[in-house]
Amino acid sequence: MERPRHFEDIKVGEERRTYGRTITETDFVVHAGHTGDFFPHHMDTEFMKDHPFGQRIAHGTMTFAIGIGLSASEINPLSFTYGYERLRFPKPVFIGDTIHTVLTIARCEDDPKRPGHGRVIEEVRVWNQREEVVMACDHVYLVERREK
Repeated sequence: MERPRHFEDIKVGEERRTYGRTITETDFVVHAGHTGDFFPHHMDTEFMKDHPFGQRIAHGTMTFAIGIGLSASEINPLSFTYGYERLRFPKPVFIGDTIHTVLTIARCEDDPKRPGHGRVIEEVRVWNQREEVVMACDHVYLVERREK
């Protein structure tokens, strides 16, 4: 869904929740193929049997890609991503887990390089079905001001 919003329309504390997405074996295989990351932590069931997690864990980059991808249900054509900061994976994601993303506007500030834009910092938290945060980061994006 397209939802055009100027910088002045975005308020600290706004929250958005996505639908869930169940992680599959195919996700692991396709992501490994795309990235070349075939480490045994992700691909070798026997290797992981004796590991503290007891089973394969999702690639962090896959968790990030899917978690952020879930948020693409709402597009603001007046904004664009500047980057992501403070990326962490506090809990593992396993095959069969269902994740969803919660996005909360944490700060709105001037952009020192672009007077026609404001900078929005959005806290991103990806949760599993056990109500554990499996990924956390800050999404920094630039949004056009109504008046430049």
